[in-house]
Amino acid sequence: MTRVHVVSDVHGNARDLAHAGEGADALVCLGDLVMFLDYADHANGIFPDLFGTAAADRIVELRTARRFTEAHAFGRALWEALGEEPGPAIERAAREQYARLFAAMPTPTYATFGNVDLPHLWPEYAHAGVTVLDGQRAEIGGRVFGFVGGGLRTPMRTPYERDEEEYAALVEQLGEVDVLCTHIPPDVPELCYDTVARRFERGSGALLAAIRRTRPRYHLFGHVHQPLVRRTRIGATECVNVGHFASTGRPWALTW
Repeated sequence: MTRVHVVSDVHGNARDLAHAGEGADALVCLGDLVMFLDYADHANGIFPDLFGTAAADRIVELRTARRFTEAHAFGRALWEALGEEPGPAIERAAREQYARLFAAMPTPTYATFGNVDLPHLWPEYAHAGVTVLDGQRAEIGGRVFGFVGGGLRTPMRTPYERDEEEYAALVEQLGEVDVLCTHIPPDVPELCYDTVARRFERGSGALLAAIRRTRPRYHLFGHVHQPLVRRTRIGATECVNVGHFASTGRPWALTW
């Protein structure tokens, strides 16, 4: 029997990540390693470390109300007051998190990016036991896993958002796989709706079309932290949100 543990939305939880592969033949990580802003604990993350909890309270309030123009203006004012460009400051903080997170990953780990990740930093921290895949396939225990990372463009303007055409091309180049692994869900309303944030996260129509066309055994994803539905079937495919690992600390297990 082969056992694979799957995690997504790690968001800084290196402590539990260090144990996520125990008892499994491999760990699959579907991204969002970095904790930028914790909507449950506004004192946690890169943003409050830079600007304080009160600023985090305000930007969460604006984003939750979908007042994105005001949120962007508020953010710009904070960076201007800090007197530093966002890129270098965020990279420094992300590097500290990545050093801990990649060190916690077991061998073997197969990983792809989330929408809040900084992919250009990953090669510096991914040790020999970690295979990073994006638009690529890997065989695990005799089954073919296909990986596509990142998210689609949204008003949130998170670091790793892609155009629909680029994302669709990566999905297409995977071809037929047994297990489709992505950060974001297919464009199915009940899989995309976050019951706590009270909004639809963006899913992919290209993923939905590929599932219907190629009929993988499973489609595994994360991104939506508190989904209305955690799993559903699309034809022959079992679609599973593997969970918000930052809060649960528990991997989802796939066995065959």
